[in-house]
Amino acid sequence: MPTTSHDPYDTPEVLDRREGPHGEVVLRRHGALLQIIANGCFLMDTSDGRSERRLVDVAAEALAASAGPSAPHLLIGGLGVGFSLAHAAADPRWGRIAVVERERAIIDWHRGGPLAALSAEALADPRAEIVEADLVRYVNETSDTYDALCLDIDNGPAWTVTEDNDGLYTPAGLAGCARVLRPGGVLAVWSAQPSPEFEETLRNAGFQQVRTEEIPVARGVPDVVHLAVGPG
Repeated sequence: MPTTSHDPYDTPEVLDRREGPHGEVVLRRHGALLQIIANGCFLMDTSDGRSERRLVDVAAEALAASAGPSAPHLLIGGLGVGFSLAHAAADPRWGRIAVVERERAIIDWHRGGPLAALSAEALADPRAEIVEADLVRYVNETSDTYDALCLDIDNGPAWTVTEDNDGLYTPAGLAGCARVLRPGGVLAVWSAQPSPEFEETLRNAGFQQVRTEEIPVARGVPDVVHLAVGPG
């Protein structure tokens, strides 16, 4: 998730620090930016958001190209700073918009906390809801189905926030993702770097039309979105 330049001598201000079932989660302010840190690993900040927004648009475009349903249902894995949710809610093409987030702290920061300025309008949208759950468990247990699943819970398939997320990008984990997708449904996965190995895993798991789109960011190498159409 992209960063931007700031005064290197600024000292980040910790706004909240929580210990949860998956470790420590910190929200801090660094200059004009809000940053989320999990177990000492930088996850994202409020500097840009173009790749998180593109993640949602790629899924919408893929559905439109295949003459998908009107008002498709969208599942977003990971709330983060709210860029993907806010962008989806601003798009009248989407029907139901569900965001699965396992960290209670992040949900609280959006519901009346420092991140509310980014997501309050989206959360007031009757199409949108936050589901407090672990995504891996959710895709394997829910009876709900969706036309698109946008994953943004890690820095990529090869750089997960916690070890228990590793399984999401395996054939078994992708089977869970396919389980919640309706026929012709789209899976879009955000990553800080391309992964030919993950593309091959998608194909081996039965996903079709697998491709990777690069997204230029303000600094550094491009982010990418892995896109695929569900099997069956």
